[in-house]
Amino acid sequence: MKPIPALDCAALVEEIRQCRHCTGLPESARPIVQAARNARILIIGQAPGARTTAQGRPFDDASGDRLRAWLGLTRDQFYDAGSLAIMPMGFCFPGSSRSGDKPPRKECAPLWHPRLLESMPQIRLTLLIGHYAQRRYVAGKYASLTETVLRWRELPADCLPLPHPSPRNQRWFKNNPWFDAERVPELRRRVQQALA
Repeated sequence: MKPIPALDCAALVEEIRQCRHCTGLPESARPIVQAARNARILIIGQAPGARTTAQGRPFDDASGDRLRAWLGLTRDQFYDAGSLAIMPMGFCFPGSSRSGDKPPRKECAPLWHPRLLESMPQIRLTLLIGHYAQRRYVAGKYASLTETVLRWRELPADCLPLPHPSPRNQRWFKNNPWFDAERVPELRRRVQQALA
């Protein structure tokens, strides 16, 4: 019996970028993903916003500026797919609602995540950004995003839950000053360890 070849991550990324599985998106579909076989850190986020979609790069907005500051990474380091992969819960901009962007499309994660995860065997640290990613990957273990982020030590050592870095979350950051004081230094330590 022949061994099964490893999934070709680069080919899979191109396949995802050509995806037109969803119908009814507010703009023409433009899946946003960043991945490479040798990536060490995986960010599982929500879905690209309108600006990110226009730029064609994940987190190319104010949320990304805050996230890069949390991680202690430059833009060049952040956009190095050989080090850091970005796999959103929904790969296309889902449209806007009165309170922000609509939730990520439900089709994307089951369709693409298992294959993409399999194609990146060197991931050492997974960052779960926001409640959609946390709900899928820690299976609703905790009642809220805040509780999940607070109780990170109870999760696997290679997984770290984070709030979404969106400017819309200013109230959360104000109400949870421990995050910047305690969690950001730990996050930076884990990022450097994963990249070493």
